[in-house]
Amino acid sequence: MTRDTLFLLDPSFEDPALPGRTFYCTDCITLEGLLAAFPELAAKLDIVRIAYPRPRAAVVAALGEANQNLPALAFAEGGFVNDQPGLLRALHARHGFPEPHP
Repeated sequence: MTRDTLFLLDPSFEDPALPGRTFYCTDCITLEGLLAAFPELAAKLDIVRIAYPRPRAAVVAALGEANQNLPALAFAEGGFVNDQPGLLRALHARHGFPEPHP
């Protein structure tokens, strides 16, 4: 991997456990808005949108089977963050996105 990769759930998905309903991931949709607001910074990332069902093969390959929670930012040099506060801090520190207001 030569650039950081941001893994997000598809913006709209169905959960097989809750048939007939459509959902979005709150944390992922927040990041979609951040990416849309700062496209020049988003262009520095590889962005991969993943279907909801597990296993999530691309995520497993990059982060391991135990780390399929999304969103996740995989670092080019290895390692990752997959909690929202840590991910937002990493996007600021590594890619120049503004900081979230406290």
